[in-house]
Amino acid sequence: MTELPGIVIAGASGRMGQMLIRSVMESDKMRLVGALERPGHDWVGQDVGVAMGGAALGAQVFDDPLEPMARAQAVIDFTAPEATIALSKIAAQARAAHIIGTTGMTDEQIAQLEPAARHCPIVRAGNMSLGVNLLVQLTRQVAAALDEDFDIEVIEAHHHHKVDAPSGTALMLGEAAAEGRGVDLAQVRDAARDGITGARTRGDIGFSVVRGGDIVGEHEVLFAGAGERIVLRHMATDRALFAKGALRAALWAQDKVPGEYDMLDVLGLKR
Repeated sequence: MTELPGIVIAGASGRMGQMLIRSVMESDKMRLVGALERPGHDWVGQDVGVAMGGAALGAQVFDDPLEPMARAQAVIDFTAPEATIALSKIAAQARAAHIIGTTGMTDEQIAQLEPAARHCPIVRAGNMSLGVNLLVQLTRQVAAALDEDFDIEVIEAHHHHKVDAPSGTALMLGEAAAEGRGVDLAQVRDAARDGITGARTRGDIGFSVVRGGDIVGEHEVLFAGAGERIVLRHMATDRALFAKGALRAALWAQDKVPGEYDMLDVLGLKR
C-alpha cells in the first residue's frame, strides 16, 4: 500500500495551526509528520498533541524545519511573510509542495517566492475557501460588465487579533475587480479615508475595514450606481473551511510540476 502524503504544519500554536493539525489527524488521506514553531517557543520539542493539551499524536514540534521537511510531501503555512519566505527555501530543497495561506505579503515578498517555485509547487492564496474563490470569479465578471458609473467598494470584517489590513481576501477581490475593468489596482486603489477627503474619484476601487470580536471573516463587494446597488457577499462562520481548502490544495499539488498556483487552479475554476 502506498504511504499517505506526509504533512508538516507551520505556526503550530496559532489558531489556524491547531485547526490544521486537527484536520490532518482527522483525514484518512494524509499523515502528520511534524509541526513547526519559532526557536524558543514553549512547544518546541514536545509532542504536538500534548502541547495542544490533549493526547500524544506521535508528531513532534520542531524549531528547525529541515528534519521534518525531509520526510514530508507538503508543508501548510499560515504564518508571517518573513517566515513564509524562509520556509519556501526549505520546501524547495525537500521538493515538497508549499501551501501558503499567509497574508500581508508585499509584491516584493511574493517575488522572493519565485526561486523556490522552480523546484517545488507553491499554492498561494489569500483565502482557500470554495465560496470566496467563487466570489472572486463573480467579482471579475460583474466588474467587466459594468462601467465606471458604478463605484466599487470592497468591505471586509475580521476578528480583533488580525494584524494586516485590508485582508488578503479583500485584496484578491480588489484585484479581480481591477482585472474585470482592465486596470491596475495599484493605480485605482483607495484604502484610507479620514477627515476631509473630498469627493470619491471616478473609477477608484475602495476598501473598508472592520476589526472586532471573534469575526471569522466577512467579505462584501459593493457595486454602487445611481439608483441601484449590486452586492456580492461571503460570510465565513467556521475557520475549519480554510483548513479544508488548504488540505485539498496539499493533496492536489502532489502530482504537479514546480510552479506557482492558486486556489482557482486547485478548484478547477481557472479561466
